[in-house]
Amino acid sequence: MSDAARITVGGIELEAVRRGGGPPLLFLHGMQTVDPTARVLDRLAARFEIIAPSSPGFGRSPRPADFDTVYDLVQLYRELIDALPAPVILVGHSFGGWLAAELAASCSHRLAKLVLIDAFGIKISDRETADILDVFNCAPDLVRRRSWHDPARWAPDFNAMSDEAIAGHARSWEALCLYGWKPYMYNPQLKSWLRRIAVPTLLLWGEQDGIVSPAYGRAYAALIPGARFETIAQAGHSPHIEQADIVADTLIEFLER
Repeated sequence: MSDAARITVGGIELEAVRRGGGPPLLFLHGMQTVDPTARVLDRLAARFEIIAPSSPGFGRSPRPADFDTVYDLVQLYRELIDALPAPVILVGHSFGGWLAAELAASCSHRLAKLVLIDAFGIKISDRETADILDVFNCAPDLVRRRSWHDPARWAPDFNAMSDEAIAGHARSWEALCLYGWKPYMYNPQLKSWLRRIAVPTLLLWGEQDGIVSPAYGRAYAALIPGARFETIAQAGHSPHIEQADIVADTLIEFLER
């Protein structure tokens, strides 16, 4: 069962999925908003209170005219974390993983544990080497194939989507470009501050992720003190979708340890 909600943070009313009971778990979405019917949410909501907002400009969340940087998003979610009962479990996927890493580096004292799933946010190679696939300048079919282990099963079928759903997808894509275009999906300073993360941290990566590789994930984990790194077989950039039960089991084991 899905529970659509609106939450107000910093004067901005955000679309959100809010469900379950127990310790608060803040889930920050990736390049698209969280599907309220996602299997992984059902599993986690049996043990945790899930709060999964759509960031300003994504989905049905409005974006104020002067709200256009990752810094704005990080400060907004710091305010949300401060309003939740501490300690908060923080989970971030993809673009949301970048936000989660920024938050954990700056406010670990409010967090219980951190999970990054195929996260963006840092630069590990030289300036001529792309760490993250440029999803805006690659052919849509290439992005589709690089995103999923089994695109025929899991990739969005735009021909079957409603006009409203297609418009929402396009709006989220535009917001992603606004926040993450320059520099492309990373903060040059973040890498040096990951050492400040002072909570147990798990990084999960799809073995077939063609957007950002497992090697990138291992380098990411090496910069976070004590972080654990695991790959998920038969999964691309969204293992919590393609392998929902395996990811849910892994998260529950880590979070309840």
